[in-house]
Amino acid sequence: MYSLEQIREDLRDIRYYYAHKDVFDKNEVSVGVNVVKRKVEKYNAVIVFAPPRFYDLYVGLYVDGYAPSAYAMKCGYATNYIYKVNNELQSFFQKNLKED
Repeated sequence: MYSLEQIREDLRDIRYYYAHKDVFDKNEVSVGVNVVKRKVEKYNAVIVFAPPRFYDLYVGLYVDGYAPSAYAMKCGYATNYIYKVNNELQSFFQKNLKED
């Protein structure tokens, strides 16, 4: 089972990947596929089975790269609510990710 700290680290890597996706895609052939792409694929394969609010939050925070406060403002939620749902999202990943 993945630890919550490992999931948080992976989610930071996923956010970084999406923020710099063009660099990863452009250099995939010449340098090789970075390990973060496997993380992205693994987490994306799990999130499609998540409740809609987790899916939406994952896309907002990690794919689109919003800060929690900016995402809360965009969606009309309190920032504390976004943090709460993000903690639930991390627990969802912990329960549903399979280790290699």
